[in-house]
Parts: sequence; C-alpha cells; structure tokens
Amino acid sequence: MRMRRTAVGAAAVAAVTLLAAWGGVHGASAAAVPKAAGAAGACDVLAPGASAVAEAAVRAACEQIGVWYTWGGGHGPQPGPTYGQVDPSDPDSEHDPERLGFDCSGLVRYAYARAAGGDPLPGNAYHQFHAPQVKQRFSAAQGTAPLLPGDLLAWGSGGSVHHIAIYLGAGKMVEARESGTRITVSDVRLGGDYAGAVRISAAAAPGTFSTWGTDVWTHKEPSTTSPRVHRFPGPTTVRIECQKHAEPVTAEGYTNDAWSYLPEYGAWITNIYIKGPAWLDGVRTCP
Repeated sequence: MRMRRTAVGAAAVAAVTLLAAWGGVHGASAAAVPKAAGAAGACDVLAPGASAVAEAAVRAACEQIGVWYTWGGGHGPQPGPTYGQVDPSDPDSEHDPERLGFDCSGLVRYAYARAAGGDPLPGNAYHQFHAPQVKQRFSAAQGTAPLLPGDLLAWGSGGSVHHIAIYLGAGKMVEARESGTRITVSDVRLGGDYAGAVRISAAAAPGTFSTWGTDVWTHKEPSTTSPRVHRFPGPTTVRIECQKHAEPVTAEGYTNDAWSYLPEYGAWITNIYIKGPAWLDGVRTCP
C-alpha cells in the first residue's frame, strides 16, 4: 500500500532507541519506543467476546506500537523482530535493512506465537489468511459487524493477499502498514481491495501435522527438481490434503518416496520433514 505520509522522526535516533528496547524477542514495550505520529487511538482489546488466545495476540501486537515497519521483518527462524530488506518496488524501503522490526505478516506471526505458543502462523499474508488454524471466514461485504478482537483482516484481489492486520474491536486495528512508518492503530479500511477477515483457532484443524527441520522448501510438484514454492525457516504446522508416492528423497539420514500436498501453499513437501510415520496415518492418497 502506498500513500502520502508525514516523517516519523530521525532514523538514527529511532534505530538506537529501538535496539535498546529490544533486549530480546519479548522485551519491547510501547513505552520504550516513541509512538507513530498520528496513531489513531489506544491499542488494546476494544470489544468483548474474543477467545483468551485472540485477546493475548492483540495485546502482544499492541506491545509493538512504535516499532518500525520493515519489509520482510519478523520472518527469521523464530518469531520476533528482524532487520528488513529493500523492496525493489518501494523507494521508502531504502533504510529497512537498518531497521529492526516487522512487516504486516511478521507482526501477526509474532502476536499469535506469543499468544498460542510455538509458531502457528508463519509465512506471508496470503499463507496466514489461508492457514490451517482458520476456523471462520467473513466476507468483505459483512464489514466489521461480526468481527471480534484478534481476527485477521486482509487486503488483496484476484486471489492474492498483500496486507494483513489484527482487529481490536470498535472499528480499529493494529498494523505494520508500510516502509517509513511504525506499527500503529488505524481505522479499519473497508474500501478498495479489502478482502475480508478470518478468525484463528488455537486448536489444530483436521489433517494438521507438525514439520521439523530448518530451511525446508516446498515444491510445485512432488520432486526436488521442480520449482521451489515456499521455505519453512523452522518447525511449523501445516494442513495436509493428501499424500502420494513419487520421487525418493534422502535427507537427514532418511530415505522416503512419500510426498504430501499442502493446499494452503499449493505445494508439495517430502514426508521426511513431517513428524510421524513415513506414510502418514489417516491421510488419503492423492489421485
């Protein structure tokens, strides 16, 4: 998303302040870093009815008010702030490699990891919007009326999702919006390409399995020579639709020819990196 905005402050001073505030992954607080100019209001659970996990996710995200948006931030091996990258399409991201912070999905990942434990929502905004942990969906036409704090709001069109934020209640959300800004509270934007919202369940969806290993790639086809689709930097949970026998793979001392299809990613992963037997129990065979 691109828009006109005012300057947030001197980058050098902000960077030093932020680094001092982050004694560790869980150490930053709103008081430790100056709030973004024009923050829309208090960041907290602003309506009743949400689950304890959802409320905890809201509060974890709210602790990061004032932390830099940084493109690619928050996608390290473990949930938490990381230095960003330059987005070739956005000149405002020039200083993101110098800024410790989160992009939109990095913030969502961190908030739900703090709330639920583990790392339930890795991946980008698209992956989170289609995650196995989604238990309920709301269309754009429904607006905010059925939403509860902790629900994830998404923007995109044509099947893509390019931005995601966490609902607070009362028409407000907390978001890491774009380079050059800081995490802030905003009014929910229902116009444009608002795509709807999802509600996250703390319980695993049927067909959900845990992965293991680091820097594990999924592939377009059940073969290591097919194009790579998505990298899992560390263990996570995935929903498996079906499995099949295909190219044998040897890794970490194991050999297996079974591959599983991950519908949320539109990709395949070798069963070597899925916890469980070589051929997963209770998962149907792909056609």
